[in-house]
Parts: sequence; C-alpha cells; structure tokens
Amino acid sequence: MKKLIVTLIAGMFMMSCVTRTVVVKKQPPPPKVEVKPSPPGHNYVWVPGHWAWKAGTWVWVPGHWAKKPKKHAVWVPGHWKRARGGWVWVPGHWK
Repeated sequence: MKKLIVTLIAGMFMMSCVTRTVVVKKQPPPPKVEVKPSPPGHNYVWVPGHWAWKAGTWVWVPGHWAKKPKKHAVWVPGHWKRARGGWVWVPGHWK
C-alpha cells in the first residue's frame, strides 16, 4: 500500500511539472508604451509589460520592478514567437 501511495504522489508531481504550450491564432497587439515609476531600490530591474491571452482575448499585463536574484543577473524579457498555427508565449527569465 505504501508503495502505491508513493507511486501515485510521484505521478501527480510529474504531471504538475508538464507545461502546456498554447498556440494563439490571433497576432498579439503591439506593446503598450509604459511609464516606469522610480525603482524601489538599487538591485531592481524593469520587467516590461506584455500581452497575455486570457479567455479568448488579449489582456495587458503591466510591467513591474523585480529584484535581481544575483548581483550581475540580467532579465531576458518574454516575447510572443511566431509558430506553426499562430503565436506562442516564450516566458522571460533571469540570465
């Protein structure tokens, strides 16, 4: 019984780690021009806003300041990439 429970928990964990790529057929609108407020501190970088596809429509996600995880970290912004059948979101990440 214990082995079955461990197997079920491991399977649920593995399923939660699977990412699903959503292909949006409609091209995203051009990015909005944002006014950046003053940064909250020295180790912050601006993460630009972007369009997100939610419930069949484009929704603007505003930019924000993010604290660097390391001193020399660089934010690589997310972007919409043309793909077979439409557009896919490539998330931003720290480098």
